Amino acid sequence: MPKIKTNSGAKKRFALTGSGKIKRKHAFHSHILTKKTKKQKRNLTHSGLIAKCDENNVKSLLGLK
Repeated sequence: MPKIKTNSGAKKRFALTGSGKIKRKHAFHSHILTKKTKKQKRNLTHSGLIAKCDENNVKSLLGLK
């Protein structure tokens, strides 16, 4: 049985927490920031967790499942 390759794009975008959950960053924080409010930009800096329904897909991309 061959080894499963980790998806390079997913590897850069997701990180595992200590408890096994998957962390992600918010979109829309890389460019065209002049028209966004300070509050909007500030709230985009915080990282979040992926939704429960996406967990299996992301884990398979990361080679965890």
